[in-house]
Amino acid sequence: MRIIILGAGRIGESVAATLVSEQNDITVIDQDAQRLRDLESRLELRGVVGNGIEPALLEEAGARDTDMLIACAAQDETNLVACKIAQQLFNIPTRIARVRSEAFRGESVLLGREGFAVDRVICPEDSLTRYIVRLIDYPEAMQVHEFAGGLASLVSVRAVAGAPLVGCHVDELGVHAPAEGTRIVALYRRQDDGPDRFIPASHRSVIEPGDEVFVLAARRNLRTALAALHRRDANTPRTVQRVTIAGGGRVGLRLAQQLHETFPGLQIKLIERSPERCVVLAAQLPSSVMVLQGDATDEELMGDESVGETDFFLALTNDDEDNIMGALLAKRMGARRVLALINRRSYADLIHGTQIDIALTPSQTLLGELLAFVRRGDVQVVHSLRRGVAEAMEIVARGDARTSRVVGRRVGDIKLPKEAHFGLVLRGLPDPDAEHDAAGEAVDAPEPEVIVPGPATVIESGDHVVIFMPRKRLVREVEKLFRVSATFF
Repeated sequence: MRIIILGAGRIGESVAATLVSEQNDITVIDQDAQRLRDLESRLELRGVVGNGIEPALLEEAGARDTDMLIACAAQDETNLVACKIAQQLFNIPTRIARVRSEAFRGESVLLGREGFAVDRVICPEDSLTRYIVRLIDYPEAMQVHEFAGGLASLVSVRAVAGAPLVGCHVDELGVHAPAEGTRIVALYRRQDDGPDRFIPASHRSVIEPGDEVFVLAARRNLRTALAALHRRDANTPRTVQRVTIAGGGRVGLRLAQQLHETFPGLQIKLIERSPERCVVLAAQLPSSVMVLQGDATDEELMGDESVGETDFFLALTNDDEDNIMGALLAKRMGARRVLALINRRSYADLIHGTQIDIALTPSQTLLGELLAFVRRGDVQVVHSLRRGVAEAMEIVARGDARTSRVVGRRVGDIKLPKEAHFGLVLRGLPDPDAEHDAAGEAVDAPEPEVIVPGPATVIESGDHVVIFMPRKRLVREVEKLFRVSATFF
């Protein structure tokens, strides 16, 4: 696929790196020549220097033969105008814009074909906020990714010595947590002298303390599965009651608002360095959210505000170093769980394995949404895992035994690429192409099922299949396997 990316900032760079790795033909437009040269030296792409809303420059970048424009420049106005020019002058089929303003969200007519002609709006700040809310809802988890609109989730959790499942074989899951609709799909074990080692979740694999365990589970089983791996007393529910947010920028503000709406009674403190910004925050946030002016790396302030007693400390400033130092300080003072927002990929890799529980890169939370849209077809959801190394994908099985290599066949007879394996089968989900009654309900829609597939499980047409892939390079092989033949209509 030929793709033009407008903007070589942090988001544009991450998107470009991911799409280049999937053998797409990428051209990046930016006004910073040095930044483009750096990208060209590291990635197999073409850089074009200039303003991406100038038709002549888009022509030079190959807009007439381009399949997709991803406009992720710093300004909303630039991205929106670029999409309109791409549609009106060059007829680029798919146009995606990064937009921060809430005026252009949802079903705004301004985004339609007669308006700015945007097919999909992406907003890293919104993606981050939604993701962090899920982490607070499941406080044992290091990652939480949803499939089928939340019917099932993939979570990763650090195994704790003394928890019921730690020291047990993977196939003993059903003894300590509901086995129906729950499966362990991978283990990652820390190494003293190198990166974490991937361990396939075979039935005789033993879960050791410190392992990062990836679990696929139906929503109803998620908390029990997490407790069995992370808590010595799995029967005592763990909830977050106190949250401290460092950084009152776009992400910090939106998160505080969302947490207040989602978790009534949650105690929220927000620390912001700028006095002027504190006034704005206090005016926009509910009175129950305490806004504090100060520096989250100031040990005296952190002590005065009892940060050591917080359940979740979230360092969300625009400065990576401040986020790292603030999170480490909060952890040392006794905060139960700490998260640092890290923009630089090298920093995220560096702090892996430190006392910081979660290092979150904004682009990684966005990439899953973008990849699903780029691949289209029957790929419904894509989640990039472990800083882009692994991937989990929800893909729909189509066709019949004659036109498909998976439909009508037993799981044990389907040859997935080595190390990739079936996680869950989601059956009975509404088909957008199905017939509907007068009330808009799908006719004869069955109750959705979450199935842990065994070797004898037969894949049916319309099943949503979740595949876990420890190596990103396996994606194309899996997509090819699920592709129906040309005789399927």
